[in-house]
Amino acid sequence: MDIIQTFYDNMASQYDKLFFDWQATTQEQALILDQIFKDHGFDKFASVLDCACGIGTQAIGLAALGYKVTASDISDAEIAQAKTRAETNNVDICFAHADFCALSKTFSQKFDIVICMDNALPHMLSHAALEEAIKSITGQMAAGGIFVASIRDYDALLKEKPPYSPPYIHTTEQGKRVSFQTWAWEGEHYKLTQYIIDDEETLQISKFDCAYRATRREELTELLEAYGCDEVVWKFPEETGFYQPIVIAKK
Repeated sequence: MDIIQTFYDNMASQYDKLFFDWQATTQEQALILDQIFKDHGFDKFASVLDCACGIGTQAIGLAALGYKVTASDISDAEIAQAKTRAETNNVDICFAHADFCALSKTFSQKFDIVICMDNALPHMLSHAALEEAIKSITGQMAAGGIFVASIRDYDALLKEKPPYSPPYIHTTEQGKRVSFQTWAWEGEHYKLTQYIIDDEETLQISKFDCAYRATRREELTELLEAYGCDEVVWKFPEETGFYQPIVIAKK
């Protein structure tokens, strides 16, 4: 099984622990995306594909706002989590297993909006793989549609190549939870190890490994333009309130 698929399958039941309050995060991020959609002329009648939906962090929040959402992922375990969470939140989402490098194998329709959040694209470990993903994603966009994605600020990170990310420390009802990542760099690639430490009634430590390629904004912009997007803009956290830079590309 692919290292990326294994990473998310293994993390699926614990992914929400990366957030202080996952439920509140779904609502907060949905409002940020809703504003971006409105700024580009879309309302809640727009069709939305979340092509890297994970456990539904963005898809569920958008569906709760009234958007017609289709959500897909390469991880069956995360899709199962997302389905359960959608039911709990009483929202209707069409879920499917799909690789965002080959969306046309799963979907025949075009979407007004395609999103790919939370640094999913840098899982593409070569320029060719990233190009395949962008070709697939833009191919599922309707004419006049937009693509919205978030990635880490690799233009800045590549200057120093930090060996770890700052820890998140959350106080829970039973104690504390600490999550952090270590990053082992090899050129523009790095191995990420995610640690989740639950220091509650008993001490539990979880560890998950994955791989990324630092994707610069210029590279992603050029690929989006090459595959039919004539307007590509970047928004930063101070503008949007989202924790990562966001690219918005119009077809």
